[in-house]
Amino acid sequence: MYRLSDERALIQTVDFFTPIVDDPYLFGRIAAANALSDVYAMGGRPLCAMNIAGFPVKTMDIEVLRQILRGGLDTLREAGAALAGGHTVEDPELKYGMAVSGLVHPGRVLTNRGARAGDALVLTKPLGTGVVNTALKRGCAREADVAAAVAAMTTLNRRAAELLAQAEVHACTDVTGFGLGGHLGEMIEGADVGAVLRAGALPLLPGARDYASRGLLPGGLHRNREFRAGMTDIADGVPADLANLLFDPQTSGGLLVAVPGPQAEDLAAALRAGGVPDAAVVGEIVAKPAGRLVVRR
Repeated sequence: MYRLSDERALIQTVDFFTPIVDDPYLFGRIAAANALSDVYAMGGRPLCAMNIAGFPVKTMDIEVLRQILRGGLDTLREAGAALAGGHTVEDPELKYGMAVSGLVHPGRVLTNRGARAGDALVLTKPLGTGVVNTALKRGCAREADVAAAVAAMTTLNRRAAELLAQAEVHACTDVTGFGLGGHLGEMIEGADVGAVLRAGALPLLPGARDYASRGLLPGGLHRNREFRAGMTDIADGVPADLANLLFDPQTSGGLLVAVPGPQAEDLAAALRAGGVPDAAVVGEIVAKPAGRLVVRR
């Protein structure tokens, strides 16, 4: 973030990755929604974006790239942002994403620090995109489950951010590659508070528990879980599939916010009524044990 004046600050973020779905248009939409997410997580609004692409022009039809860029443009338009240009290089591995610029009032910036004991944690999207995409790659995902995951990944966090602007948010992050546990770990790492997650309260994509229980786990999930193992306590009785889904790497995941406990249920209800159907209270911020993530059933 770069302060431009007392009233405006510039947010700049960039993200790109390889395809996670076969349809190039949908890949473009997902990648754009994912790149835009950090702006919403900081309380800002997207202003414009630049395309970033690596494309194997000698082995793939150029129409594939056109469809990817069309998907990204349609998502930008949905966000009310402009496409300002971009850059493509020849690459044996297809990649696409965006560098996004946004605006925010310097006094209303949201960060992933600042959660307070007594806060509740609200999550705005279901978990499970990593395991569903893994099942898809291995040819055993149900069509309806894939459709639900794609719908979640192409949904902007715009509406959630608009509704959260009316709430008393102490901390906010978007849940992406480090998984829910990883990003919540960032909220409390080195802080004077800890967190408790209720595994049974987590909103999940259709099929996510089934695929996780069958071992259809992305490699990033294991790395995420191992990285946060030293600060995580998983209680006896938490099903193994739910424990794994806490660390499932998400693509274009939801927002995780810490708000005063008494406001959380009303906020989740307002989000659901306002077009964020999977919003749920999933845990709380506690004074002790500080710096630790406790997972209960």
